[in-house]
Amino acid sequence: MLERHFKIAARGSSVGREVRGGVVTFLTMAYIIVLNPIILAGVPDADGNFLGGGSEPGSGFTTIAACTALAAGVLSILMGAVANFPLAIATGLGLNAFVAYSVASQMTWADAMGLVVIEGLVILLLVLTGFRKAVFDAVPAQLKTAIAVGIGLFITLIGLVDAGFVRTTGNAAPPIGLGIGGELAGWPVLVFCLGLLLMIALHARGVPGAILIGILATTVLAGVVQAITDTPGGGGDPTSKGWNLNVPSLPDTIVQTPDFSLLGQFSLLGSFERVGVVAASLLVFTLLLADFFDTMGTMTAIGAEAGLNDEGGSPEGAQRILVVDSIAAAAGGAAGVSSNTSYIESAAGVGDGARTGLASIVTGVLFLLATFFAPLVQHIPNEAAVPALVLVGFLMMSQVTGISWDDPDIAIPAFLTIVLMPFTYSITAGIGAGFIAWVVLRVTRGRIASIHPLMWVVTALFVIYFAIDPITRWLT
Repeated sequence: MLERHFKIAARGSSVGREVRGGVVTFLTMAYIIVLNPIILAGVPDADGNFLGGGSEPGSGFTTIAACTALAAGVLSILMGAVANFPLAIATGLGLNAFVAYSVASQMTWADAMGLVVIEGLVILLLVLTGFRKAVFDAVPAQLKTAIAVGIGLFITLIGLVDAGFVRTTGNAAPPIGLGIGGELAGWPVLVFCLGLLLMIALHARGVPGAILIGILATTVLAGVVQAITDTPGGGGDPTSKGWNLNVPSLPDTIVQTPDFSLLGQFSLLGSFERVGVVAASLLVFTLLLADFFDTMGTMTAIGAEAGLNDEGGSPEGAQRILVVDSIAAAAGGAAGVSSNTSYIESAAGVGDGARTGLASIVTGVLFLLATFFAPLVQHIPNEAAVPALVLVGFLMMSQVTGISWDDPDIAIPAFLTIVLMPFTYSITAGIGAGFIAWVVLRVTRGRIASIHPLMWVVTALFVIYFAIDPITRWLT
């Protein structure tokens, strides 16, 4: 039965290799169970509430971790069973940061997750109608690369700030700086630095699961440091030398029945009432843009490494892969944990022999088992987890070599896209500035014919987005 459905032997693999590859993929991406709560649980929405229903930062950690693992498990199994492709799915890094810092800050968490559901449904419609490829072709390839690089820098800055390595100064200039008064201070920052160095070393040596191993090892180190120093929590105070969010401690329980109360906690159209049709539509577009371009690149890269691409460079069963990934985006919002997407970390499993969807099913089953260990997440300090954000930022930043820096028509828009994301703490601002600059440069250099009609439409929407405040005041 396995051979008939998965074509294991036909793809030059075996059940043992598929199981091993699925385990390796899980080890390389299981960090999302820790990082997603780190990113989502500490940011209040526009009404001051935190995801999971709590009134304090981090109060929803356990629930978010359980729902993150559940969504990843179910969707990875779906990918394996339907698409028969060694590609695992989980909450997208970068996308979750966008939802937390750029979307939920303008509305309620339920409204924000509703936008994620809408984005997933739109992507699914684009896949089914064939329009997705048209939009994909409309955006210059190097701008897509710049978006990924900018998100990488944004994630890196979030990690450095959450660790206390970079802090606000309270002054007009410079607004941020190294540690407290230009000096690194406090045991938690030392833990972060050692954790980052360990993670970098493991990654450089090609150790499978380097990020997860780094998080676990640094958590143990944090516990030892806490036992010796009894460092208090800092509560997010930029002048504190204490732990930023969670104080390391031994959990009262390791295994418990998972809390899935976030499931279904979304408002499909609430965001349009809260921020208006134009702003909500642009947020959906930004989510959509970051989501499906990344997926198309990921599945092509995995297919190439596994030898599953055709002569035109398309993976076998590409349409089924895109359909499942689109469903995953909407399902992530419906589960209350942000858009789910395909993970490039699946390449680790492919490198270890995975060639079929059986590996994805193995990965999914391990994620489902992980839902019972969610209480452990609440005892992992920020400083032990956020080194992974810095390392993932590096991995995304490495794509910068794909940009033609000697061509101002693309280099300047790419530069604005990359730098404005971290500097404005807004992924939307970076993408919008890049698109507008690209169109303006094409017009001023006499290359109007090269501008795709969809780029005109998108750029006009971004102009409205940036000018929404004066336009609203003028209209009212």
